[in-house]
Amino acid sequence: MRSVRRSLRTLVLGGLLPLFASCAHHGSMHGHGAMHGHGNYYAIEKQGYFFSGGEYRPAKDGNVMVGQMFVQYQIPRHRTSPYPVIMIHGGGQSGTNFLGTPDDRAGWADYFLKRGYAVYVIDAPARARSAGSREVLGAPNRRAAAYISDRFTAPERKPMYPQAAKHTQWPGAGVPGDPVFDQFYASQVEQLDDPGVGERLIREAGAALLDRIGPAILIGHSQGGPLVFTIADARPKLAKAVLAIEPNGPPFQEAVYTGPPGWFRDGPLSRPWGITRNPLTYAPADAKPPQSVLEPKADGPDLVRCRLQAEPARQLPDLATLPILVLVSEASYHAPYDHCTSKYLKQAGVTHTFTRLEEHGIRGNGHMMMLEKNSDEIAAFLERWIRANVK
Repeated sequence: MRSVRRSLRTLVLGGLLPLFASCAHHGSMHGHGAMHGHGNYYAIEKQGYFFSGGEYRPAKDGNVMVGQMFVQYQIPRHRTSPYPVIMIHGGGQSGTNFLGTPDDRAGWADYFLKRGYAVYVIDAPARARSAGSREVLGAPNRRAAAYISDRFTAPERKPMYPQAAKHTQWPGAGVPGDPVFDQFYASQVEQLDDPGVGERLIREAGAALLDRIGPAILIGHSQGGPLVFTIADARPKLAKAVLAIEPNGPPFQEAVYTGPPGWFRDGPLSRPWGITRNPLTYAPADAKPPQSVLEPKADGPDLVRCRLQAEPARQLPDLATLPILVLVSEASYHAPYDHCTSKYLKQAGVTHTFTRLEEHGIRGNGHMMMLEKNSDEIAAFLERWIRANVK
């Protein structure tokens, strides 16, 4: 028997373990993460899936399960890291963001697996392979192709924020009809219309996942950025690090893009707990969300004004114990405001690393950097940070 699991390019030889994953599209490897004597293949000890969390809730036709989270995993035979990585996608997305790219290159899951990390990739509750219930959880929504193109894959075509014109890394035209874009748009899924409900569900399912697998490194992208903060807040002793890749923001308030010449206006206050929609563990403890104030001016001409806590600022003691990276790319719609998330964390007593990719010579990326032409270069940057900061 010979079968191919294309999602992570895993080749099963003889239908039995050991499994060997091909390094196609990557060339040969040297140094750290080498193939352990297997040429262009590396051994996988175990792979599969399970569901984390979930509860039965009453519906018209009887009890249904909601809140469960699909988890796909692969564990290499030769592990170089004692801690697995958990990859959490953003809004309207699923775990496919990390399993490959729409132009058929290997994804971040494969990258970390090759380098000796056990990798867990999730589909958030109530989307994709984590079934929900409209009756119990409320209506879902899905975004139109034009929105996805304008925001994620071709923002340079009609710039709505100052950095958009710098976008160069999407592998294709980034518009409907282009085969790479069509593959990406085909991966878009419905999500809960109320993001606060989704945030509560994944906090519980993510905590249950850590309870099951033990200490792990959390990598969250976009909507998954606040989600890794909530999971780490729920299980601070099991979260070994948080990598927030362009986390939803800015704190408290949405940023609305208007195009030139003004570029920005202040949107609704949708994150009452600062970086999240639901409570975090603040000190001093208070059942009420922290009060916020809008800074009188922006930190730069191409940046939004930040909304921070009113002083004296309450602290986030559980997050303060963790290595945390907040990363933003050069040409993303996050570029004008992710510094506000960094300022919020600093004000709340959370020491962390705030990084703009262009400061490290990685240029031209948009929001979906894990799918863009230089995705491996960014994965390598993340892994270097993990090796330097996670003990």
